[in-house]
Amino acid sequence: MKINRTVPFIAEINFVVNEDSEGQRLDVFVAANHSALSRSQVKHVIEDGDVLVNGKPPKVSQVLNAGDVIVLKQKPVIEDNAVPQDIPLDIVYEDASIIVINKPAGMVTHPAPGNYENTLVNALLFHCHDLSGIGGVVRPGIVHRLDKDTSGLIVAAKNDDAHRNLSTQFEKHDVHKVYRALVWGDIKGASGEIVLPVGRHTTDRKKMSTKSKRGKDALTLWKVRERYGLATLLDVEIKTGRTHQIRVHLSDRGYPVVGDAVYGSAVNRMRSIANPELKKQLKALTRQVLHAAELSFIHPVSGKRLVFTAEMPQDLSSLCDQFRISRSPDIFDSGSTNWKEQLR
Repeated sequence: MKINRTVPFIAEINFVVNEDSEGQRLDVFVAANHSALSRSQVKHVIEDGDVLVNGKPPKVSQVLNAGDVIVLKQKPVIEDNAVPQDIPLDIVYEDASIIVINKPAGMVTHPAPGNYENTLVNALLFHCHDLSGIGGVVRPGIVHRLDKDTSGLIVAAKNDDAHRNLSTQFEKHDVHKVYRALVWGDIKGASGEIVLPVGRHTTDRKKMSTKSKRGKDALTLWKVRERYGLATLLDVEIKTGRTHQIRVHLSDRGYPVVGDAVYGSAVNRMRSIANPELKKQLKALTRQVLHAAELSFIHPVSGKRLVFTAEMPQDLSSLCDQFRISRSPDIFDSGSTNWKEQLR
């Protein structure tokens, strides 16, 4: 498959806000005045920096004033489509409108630089043949994403009506998602919330941060599911879908996700573990212990709320088993003098 990796701007479309449109949100205005883009697509275009308001990068939710000048930098449509590939899928549910998949860790959601094949989209195109076209030729049917190394439930749309309906549900926070996250440390309290903006890291563009100057509001709710002393298994619900939100929020609070090489390190913690099997599994771990375990939304046709669950995959459940075995003080090296502190 050949995909044009350099996508230059081919045109700039200018809008001037009149008095009748004053007070509208930017994304609503652009979607209403540029029919080639859906509101969800407009959101991505703004976030990618392809829209300016009065010469400055805006927020998606910016409220417009009469006389505001909006510039939309239009990119050409990528000519090469994502190609169907015969990749096995763990299908949780499927009908004429939607398909729910239990995505394995290591699978990218859609083609992107560095990952143009063997993605979920490639597999869905082979299986479905009729995905929604709203996401474009390299993201057909994709309404939301999971990180490459996050396993679990994801829904895709088979037609444009279903896509628009699901996108609206995500925008209104009518979609409920619960993740299982294994974090380092014995987290204080039984439950809590993290309210911190998340945006692109100021120096490392591949990372996100709560200290970004242009961070967007983000809310994460967590609840303790099981305690292992050195680590805690959480149920995590996100009310906003910021990139890397769970990983960034938990790391910021001092409880990084186990196995997260970007936002946390296990070097110091590994020294205190004497259980050889636990050490072996931690060293062999190639991804963060984060799994999308529950997904609930309203069916775009029937109007009924659907609820789906997916058990943690074997590599993660086995790791949790070893943490359970290792809860007692004698799992620490005899030379360690701070195990009591670690169990608090």
